[in-house]
Amino acid sequence: VQLQASGGGLVQAGGSLRLSCEESGRSVRTYAMGWFRQAPGKEREFVAAISRSGGMFDYVASVKGRFTISRDNAKNTVYLQMNSLKPEDTAVYYCAAKRTGYSYTYYSAEYEYDYWGQGTLVTVSS
Repeated sequence: VQLQASGGGLVQAGGSLRLSCEESGRSVRTYAMGWFRQAPGKEREFVAAISRSGGMFDYVASVKGRFTISRDNAKNTVYLQMNSLKPEDTAVYYCAAKRTGYSYTYYSAEYEYDYWGQGTLVTVSS
């Protein structure tokens, strides 16, 4: 399983970016997916998660109302739409996949995930 994250870049505060995570094996529908981020000098933290079905999701409190996680299983891709970006959102963003038989469960802990992408850098300037 290979996860390819893309869409990062430099944006001004208040701007938007959409991150994508494509799963190479054409089997993303068998995975619950998540996004994590690691800011400079900090530990990696949970950002958002979505169930296999796409019907259940979760967010860290600091991004609720600004970020939206979604998935298109036909395209083997999961997205993270990020609006109203703040300088504190600056980080390397990682997507992760967990193989699961449950369609309506999301996962918020790093240790629960089986596969990780390489990360994409998001820089928000003030």
